[in-house]
Amino acid sequence: MDLDSLIAFFKWCTVIDGAILVVWALFTLAAPGLIYRTQSRWFPMGRETFTLVNYCFLGAFKLLFLLLNAAPLAALLIVRGLDG
Repeated sequence: MDLDSLIAFFKWCTVIDGAILVVWALFTLAAPGLIYRTQSRWFPMGRETFTLVNYCFLGAFKLLFLLLNAAPLAALLIVRGLDG
């Protein structure tokens, strides 16, 4: 793959995963009761445990987003800027 294809790939991955992260965070802030009621049908657990698990997964997704999407895209853009 050439550099421009990799940049396009990581750009779209960053946009899609960033949108998922933003929507997830907004739902967590705007409708925590709805999320809890929906998820507790399949995974019965206490409210405090659910909140802890939800925020831990949100934090893990954010870290993975930065490490696997944003950082490689930034590095590719820097490399392209140095070559051009």
